[in-house]
Amino acid sequence: MNPQVSIIMGSTSDWPVMKKAADLLNEFEIPFEVNALSAHRTPREVEVFATQAHKRGVRVIIAAAGMAAHLPGVIASMTTLPIIGVPIDASLDGMDALLAIVQMPPGIPVATVGINASLNAAILALQMLAVADENLQLKLERYKESLKAKIVQANQELGQIHYAYKTN
Repeated sequence: MNPQVSIIMGSTSDWPVMKKAADLLNEFEIPFEVNALSAHRTPREVEVFATQAHKRGVRVIIAAAGMAAHLPGVIASMTTLPIIGVPIDASLDGMDALLAIVQMPPGIPVATVGINASLNAAILALQMLAVADENLQLKLERYKESLKAKIVQANQELGQIHYAYKTN
């Protein structure tokens, strides 16, 4: 089984955030891999990873990094695969990482989700894969419907809370 999605992070300290992406990909039965490689500490390994990912069957890369957050952009500079950047809140409330990932130069795009938003990165990766996979598209439709159902249920539960001056 070859990975279709690669989750890569600059440090294993990012795993608690990135686990949400892995959990969702697993739930959707999408083969994926997880690696920790640093753009600054292991640049040769990052280059090998980025230049060989397509040959190994990877179709989308989710790259997480905090602080200077160069990993997503460095990978994007070495492959034509779509890269989804996840800024990690490692310092400055994650704003340093967000700005480092989203402000890429022309020709080196990185799709960027919110700070610590690995679940959204996984959903975006699934949506990219679903463009050519009708079965996956149906699974995503059911998933999004379940999100709606959760909000409807939560709203109904709020309606059951009583206060003297609550009007609904």
